Amino acid sequence: MMAFLQSALVHVAPFLIVVSLIVTIHELGHFLTARAFGVAIDAFSIGFGHAVASWRDRSGVEWRIGWIPLGGFVKFSGDENIASVPDSTDLADLRREIVSREGVGSELKYLPFKPLWQRALIVLAGPGANFLLAIVLFAVFFLAFGRPVSTNSVAQVMPAGAAARAGFQVGDRVVQADDKTIRTFEDLQFYVQYRGGVPIDFTILRGGKKIHLTARPDTRQVGSAFGGKQAMGVLGLGARAGGQAPVDPVTAVVLGAQKTWDVTATTLFYMGRIVTGQVGADQLHSFVGIAVASGAITQDAVETARAAHVSWVITVSDVMLQMAALMSVSIGILNLMPIPVLDGGHLLSYAYEAVVRRPPAAVIQAVGYRAGLALLLGLMLFATWNDLGRQQVFHFFGSLFS
Repeated sequence: MMAFLQSALVHVAPFLIVVSLIVTIHELGHFLTARAFGVAIDAFSIGFGHAVASWRDRSGVEWRIGWIPLGGFVKFSGDENIASVPDSTDLADLRREIVSREGVGSELKYLPFKPLWQRALIVLAGPGANFLLAIVLFAVFFLAFGRPVSTNSVAQVMPAGAAARAGFQVGDRVVQADDKTIRTFEDLQFYVQYRGGVPIDFTILRGGKKIHLTARPDTRQVGSAFGGKQAMGVLGLGARAGGQAPVDPVTAVVLGAQKTWDVTATTLFYMGRIVTGQVGADQLHSFVGIAVASGAITQDAVETARAAHVSWVITVSDVMLQMAALMSVSIGILNLMPIPVLDGGHLLSYAYEAVVRRPPAAVIQAVGYRAGLALLLGLMLFATWNDLGRQQVFHFFGSLFS
């Protein structure tokens, strides 16, 4: 029983901590931007479901902590319809109701009556806060643990590998991959690992001269923290082992911003490969897979720390910082997708309003909301099915009845 509880704690606790942090920062982005524009707000909630704790601040905002720690929301005053974007008729009715209740001019503090650019910034502030959080977390990581000191020089070319076929030689310096500047061997590995089978134009320094080599990384199946196997691009190059060099706070922030940009660009690229069928859709992961991965990575970090006789707290902190930053980027990107239930859907509605000078009709908003919700739930169910399959859950239940 104790072993089960310990295993559950290792797998679930890191995930809940990270998700709670990311959601809180996301919603605070919406909340603080709305407050800066003087928008009336009814409630700010961390988590869903029945409130285990709640209180009101001096401005009348109810702060809630829900018992389901997998989300959160900001409730703006007057935000009643399912799509959160009233149409022209709803706006007129809402304006009359507010004026009759609070007086002329009071409607201007409500979100639907704010200028379009302010509403768009309030929506963008949520995903923007996620990207800013990622920059901060990566910066803290670099400040605490330093930056890689490996060079971009080739120390080994694997026989018959993709690099060997492309003409790489020992001593070459890889300075660019497509449009991406390569500063360290870690930069090269990160760029290549999601581009198995994709031709990459490398800029190489050899004998003081720049040359171009085109290589198509091999695809290798490797173990995944999510369970099962994951396809990874492999070039077949080796570099001399390096360590970590300390950095100052300004450099740490610059490195954090660069890392956040690289992760964002790579995530979008990989999503494009999934959509176009170049990569299997089984690479989509749900909260189940993320929880499993966070637990596996945390457990590996603890075991590595014990084997090296170093503090497991430091090692786990290293892992948690990077995991939280990666998840924050992913959630920022997800929320910008043009699906009506997400922030990107609101921005799409605002773009329509900017062109035609009025919000979409209520019936269109309702249909779009339901279609977007169905799409999102379908993707979540599909990803959850993938993750449960990786954990052999169906095999386990099947064995009970065989």
